[in-house]
Amino acid sequence: MIVSRLILKNWRNFRTANVALGERAFLIGPNASGKSNFLDAIRFLRDIAKAGGGLQQAISQRGGLSKIRCLAARKEPDVEIDVELAEPGGVALWRYAIGVTQQVRGYRQPILRFERVWNRNGLILERPDDQDRADDERLTQTHLEQISANVDFRDVARFFESVRYLHLVPQLLRHPDAFQGPGVPEDPYGRNFLEMVARTSEKTKKSRLRRIERALREAVPNLEALKDTKDEAGVPHLEAIYKHWRPNAGLQREDQFSDGTLRLIGLFWSLLDGDAPLLLEEPELSLNAEIVRRLPALIYRLQRKRKRQILISTHSWDLLSDRGIGGEETVMLRPGPEGTEVYLASDRPDIRDSLAAGLSVAEVALPRTAPPDLHQLSLFDPV
Repeated sequence: MIVSRLILKNWRNFRTANVALGERAFLIGPNASGKSNFLDAIRFLRDIAKAGGGLQQAISQRGGLSKIRCLAARKEPDVEIDVELAEPGGVALWRYAIGVTQQVRGYRQPILRFERVWNRNGLILERPDDQDRADDERLTQTHLEQISANVDFRDVARFFESVRYLHLVPQLLRHPDAFQGPGVPEDPYGRNFLEMVARTSEKTKKSRLRRIERALREAVPNLEALKDTKDEAGVPHLEAIYKHWRPNAGLQREDQFSDGTLRLIGLFWSLLDGDAPLLLEEPELSLNAEIVRRLPALIYRLQRKRKRQILISTHSWDLLSDRGIGGEETVMLRPGPEGTEVYLASDRPDIRDSLAAGLSVAEVALPRTAPPDLHQLSLFDPV
């Protein structure tokens, strides 16, 4: 399944948003327009559904309800997320909607304003119900997070729980012990990436590393081999062998890899890791422009095999210059005083016509996301 439509109300940057999504989507917009927050709406549902998660923890991890409520919400205090789930190219199989508000007295906990689930036969869950009205503490939890309560829509819970998010930070992967404090749940930044690789079954791990090695030979000059290993203390590592005139002189561990090499390894591993929806933040960072230009085609080839949904936030001209990217795959964000507007590039006739004439999203849509007063930056005086 994929998220075929996402509807937001008072979620972070967005007073309202209603956008159709396909197997692949590219989110573009200026800095602070809400690209990460758009993806985080899907992560939020994942955090509710996952084992050990739940509504209260998902909101607490984000700093409380006041931090996720849109600043432009005004008299509408509820935060609402509504998603449709479908097979690629098919009609909606499921719809899940949740509204959250704050208790007006007592502990001021976040509580459900509503929770609704539809399948093809119609509405199958409507909360609050009579039990909720008799015991309002029940409204501090969703049915999505409760195995005993979601039996009729467990496919929805499992789908959300499977969502993956990646924004690998090379410094965390190289030196995980240098960063104090608890890790972020699901480790999206790669602090425990090597441990995750080591925990993977031997057959699957070797297969993926062989495929990554073949790709790296084309992308990283002089790289000959990639393998996983452990040191004397049992700590997992990645080792690469580079061409060198001295025997064994070309051996390097991950703490010697370039940022681009580490990000490529993390990206390739994530693309090969299952068929669940994958959320990627700026995969172009630290990568050579020619590699970035080839990412959309690579992702497309993998999707044809796995039918996996991949949502990507990006600022990259090189990535968006691929003429295979359609306007219906391009989600544009435009901030304004009343929140960020969200629309598909194909919804704008002028953009749609230019794309049909053979121009790329980079040429037509990306320039429209530039801040309107960006020319003033040249007048900045640092003294």
